[in-house]
Amino acid sequence: MKENIYRTNNCGELRIEDVGKKVRLSGWVNSIRNLGGINFLTLRDNFGITQLLIRQDSLLKEVTKETVIRIEGKVVERESKNPRMATGDIEVEVEILDILGRCKNILPFEISDAPSTKEELRLKYRFLDLRNPELHERILKRAKILKFVRDKLTELGFTEFQTPILANTSPEGARDFIVPTILAPGEFYALPQSPQQFKQLLMVSGFDKYFQIAPCFRNEAARADRTPGEFYQIDMEMAFATQEDVFEVCEILATEIFKNFTKLDVCEKPFKRIKWREAIDLYCSDKPDLRNPLIVKDVTEIFKNSEISFLKEKTVKAIKIDASQKSRKFFDELSQFIVSIEGKGVAWIKINEGQLTGSISKILSEREKDYLMNSFNLKEGEAVVFIGDEEEKAIYLAGALRNELGQKLEIIDKNKVEFCWIVDFPFYEKNEETGKPDFAHNPFSMPQGEMKALKEQNPYEIVAYQYDLVCNGYEMLSGAIRNHDPEIMIKAFEIAGYDKEVVENKFPALYNAFQYGAPPHAGCAFGFDRMLMPIMNQESMREVIAFPLNKNGRDLLMGSPSRPFDQQLKDVHIKLDLEERK
Repeated sequence: MKENIYRTNNCGELRIEDVGKKVRLSGWVNSIRNLGGINFLTLRDNFGITQLLIRQDSLLKEVTKETVIRIEGKVVERESKNPRMATGDIEVEVEILDILGRCKNILPFEISDAPSTKEELRLKYRFLDLRNPELHERILKRAKILKFVRDKLTELGFTEFQTPILANTSPEGARDFIVPTILAPGEFYALPQSPQQFKQLLMVSGFDKYFQIAPCFRNEAARADRTPGEFYQIDMEMAFATQEDVFEVCEILATEIFKNFTKLDVCEKPFKRIKWREAIDLYCSDKPDLRNPLIVKDVTEIFKNSEISFLKEKTVKAIKIDASQKSRKFFDELSQFIVSIEGKGVAWIKINEGQLTGSISKILSEREKDYLMNSFNLKEGEAVVFIGDEEEKAIYLAGALRNELGQKLEIIDKNKVEFCWIVDFPFYEKNEETGKPDFAHNPFSMPQGEMKALKEQNPYEIVAYQYDLVCNGYEMLSGAIRNHDPEIMIKAFEIAGYDKEVVENKFPALYNAFQYGAPPHAGCAFGFDRMLMPIMNQESMREVIAFPLNKNGRDLLMGSPSRPFDQQLKDVHIKLDLEERK
């Protein structure tokens, strides 16, 4: 094998046993120190950093930080060793230095300071941002986890497939990205929100276990745990499978990923299972963080005829906490937090030196005091915080309050990973505009009780074979037992106000395929980018993606989205009708 003209070794791999060895390294100049007659550089590549010793100033002509260079020299033992560097015992005394790629003298930001740089600037110069060792290592770790997933699912008997990117539009909840074509003027492809229909069709085609690291596209706004535009799923489907079969595979995969790529204490299998209704009642959330021990209690009935206008005739939720070291300021900050998310603040009571104190302590009736003292078994230093609002909003606010309290009271063990399954989701919910039943989640799910349930039960009491896997307060996976019976599908859509023709027209491939022998099948999809956040201890999904869009859905590096050329529009017979921005 011919010698590599650019490098014989990688930065980061040299050790004390290499002293005396002649090496050739290539990389980016990470830092430069001139100590008068002697220069120290650090050289960085994909594999780490090595210190260089340069005695000839002439070798450094036109060399600046982030210049790409190739050096040749001898490995020597360092006089002043650096235990924080993997290569801290050695340095390379440089004999030859060649510039391979020049760099401007002034950088948009220092690579070492990239994490504290304004995000918009980081994204505009993402190729520089990615040189920062912290982010660089996260992207490499992402690749290792992808390989691990592929290997593990293959080991478990799954086959990797690829499904189309140019697909059909599908009413799955979010807006589609649509793609015009010169082949069919006036018609459009859609980028898939998920491979849902394709993977079910593969099951009908006789394949047994499917998986795909699938790109998914949803034309929706961003948030910290959701990137706009494009994201990736670990997508799975299994023929002749029950809910238990899916859970077993997912628990193996999730547990082994976290145990192999973190030092966190991962809960043991099987994971706890919580019915959707129970999760809403106890945590006011269908993605509860089980590291947080706080429980929500509904106290609506006791305040039904209360004189407290803040709580009267409202849905009232309450949380008991240990507030022995907390002053009024603590509760004022909680109130400000609830106002910041469009609530009306909080009310509270506390036992302090044997007396009932707090914002509503003096206006509670004796009946209300007795109920609260006994119901919560209040002891010295304990407090109860109340939220009152319309039912749906009160649930949302109480769930947010529980999370905030967990953080402020520092009762969440950040070294633990707590998984749980949320099961038995409602199949239907009331449409706020029509007042009639509408699908609560995935319309392709199988209702529990199948046709009998659809014909005989109150629609709002029907539960679906749908499940979410929650990890530390994040929804990490969603899935379902699929509806593979066309008659059940027609009846399910009929209850939601859609006739047979809608099913045939909106889902022609699935509906047609189910006429030709469809096996029972089930599946799910992990949100891969979201899974990486707790693995890498990041609060923003953009920190685990190489080239993310910003929070407004714009690619600041490539300059997209952008207006197409007039000829491009003409080719696909599109005319823009946009009001000029003032």
